[in-house]
Parts: sequence; C-alpha cells; structure tokens
Amino acid sequence: MYVIVGLGNPDKKYEHTRHNIGFDVIDALADKYNISVTDKKHKALCGSGVIDGMKVLLVKPQTYMNLSGESVAEVMNFYKLDPEEKMIVIFDDISLEPGRIRIRKKGSAGGHNGIKSIIAMTGTQGFSRIKVGVGEKPQGWDLADHVLGRFSSEDRAKVEEAIGHAMDAAVLMMQGETDKAMNIYN
Repeated sequence: MYVIVGLGNPDKKYEHTRHNIGFDVIDALADKYNISVTDKKHKALCGSGVIDGMKVLLVKPQTYMNLSGESVAEVMNFYKLDPEEKMIVIFDDISLEPGRIRIRKKGSAGGHNGIKSIIAMTGTQGFSRIKVGVGEKPQGWDLADHVLGRFSSEDRAKVEEAIGHAMDAAVLMMQGETDKAMNIYN
C-alpha cells in the first residue's frame, strides 16, 4: 500500500489557500479515483482505495501544518510502512511560481514547517515529495499572511493545472517511475 499525504490546515477558513494546496491535490485524487477521504483516524482524514491497480491511502492531517508529522508518523507506524519506500508528501512551495511542480526523492525541510515536523516524527528526510508552486511572498508581506492567503483568479487557473500534474506525477511515482515523473514535470 502507498500513502499519499497532502499537507494543509483543517479549518474551513483555510480552504483553497496557498498553504492548503496539498489538501487540494488529495481532494482531486479522491474525486478522480472515487475515494472517500472521510475516515477520521490517525489525527487525519483518510480514505482507502485503488489507483491504477495499487492500494492507496490518501491522508489529510488534521493537526495543523506545523504538527503534520504527528499524524504522518501515526499512519506509517500503524500500517508498518517505510516512509522512504511507501510515502509521497504533497505540499506548497513559495520558491516555485504558481503552476509549477517539483518532484524530489528526498531532501531537507527547506524552511517548510510541515516537512520539518514530518522529518522529526518519522526520523527520515528520505521520503518522496511533490512541491506545488504558490509563488514568492510580495515584498514587505508577512510569510504567514502570504501562505494563508488565496490565489488571484489568474494564478488559481495555473494552480489547477499544477494540481493535475501533481496527481499524474504521484501515480507515476507509485509505479516506481519517479525519475520519469521528474523528467516530465521538473
């Protein structure tokens, strides 16, 4: 089984903000593959299903971004899965333009508190990830205001395309085709 984790914040007021792009990708995967992500367990909303013949668990941690690792570690421990082999994390990246994605097999947190938490709680930074661009914060803005803000309609259209790319990349990655996904989307 593969675990695909989308990062975000649980309250309604954060829906479709830059920081919740991971949740948006999970919701799109759930819609496309008819997976209900409504089971409340492991401090998350979870949904089990099958994508291209592979069992998958879609996960939206409900711990708020900075504590995402609590939920992710609980999921991986419960199912006795190795995060380096069976997990993909999808999250926002301010260093990428809206509409762009970047795939990595491993790496540091790069200043992202959700990823810092996952690394701390799972004990590894060797897990696959898909970063979805949300754009740099404007000069003089507070970072929290930027990532908790919403996209302009022009940027939202680019982001919708990126969500599709992130979904396709995740499927390739589950099939063991991470290098191919990186060649296509990076």
